[in-house]
This record gives sequence, C-alpha cells and structure tokens, in this order.
Amino acid sequence: MSRSQEKQLVLDWHAALNAGDIARLLSLCADDVEVGGPRGISRGRNILEDWVARANIRLRPGRIEQYGTSVIVEQRAAWSDGEPQPVGSVFEVRDGVVARVIRYPDFKSALEAVHA
Repeated sequence: MSRSQEKQLVLDWHAALNAGDIARLLSLCADDVEVGGPRGISRGRNILEDWVARANIRLRPGRIEQYGTSVIVEQRAAWSDGEPQPVGSVFEVRDGVVARVIRYPDFKSALEAVHA
C-alpha cells in the first residue's frame, strides 16, 4: 500500500466514523485493531464498536503527517455534550487496514509519541 493509499484509508476511517457507518468503519480495521486513549488501550473490533457507540464523537481531520507506517492526524473532536476541542491521533496501517488508533491530547503529543 502506498503512502497516499494509507492516508486515504485514514480519511475513509474518519468519513465512516462521522457518518455513523459502523459496518464500514469496522471493515477498514484489522480484527485485532488496537484502540487507545485517555482510558487505556484495548484490542478488537468489538472494542472499537463499543467505543463509537459510547463516545458519540465526531473527528474532523486536519493536518496529516506520515512517518513509516504511522499516519498522524490533527483533529477537531466534537462530542454531543460539549465544545469541540483539538486532539491528535496516531493510526498504524498494516496489510491495508487500520491496525492501531491511539488518541492523544493534541497533535504535538501524537507526533512526539511516534518520534519517541
């Protein structure tokens, strides 16, 4: 998969999430996708599905950087019960699907996690 295809995969992931298309979102992820954020890290599509249902979040992608198989995304996170806020996420792409997505408090923290 080319770097531009990896970037498009991550943009497609955002589009599926924001459209509420859980089936499409899950199809873009590995069976054992690793999902992480402020509450820790877990694995599996069922974890991602539960998170999407519970979080009721929309993530608008902004700046995107790539480093190896990592796609680092600056995002505006909007929950139904609050003001949008900036966050950053690191996506790992493996075998044409999202294998890992970890959310950080901001884009700088996400970049630092990849370059650590």
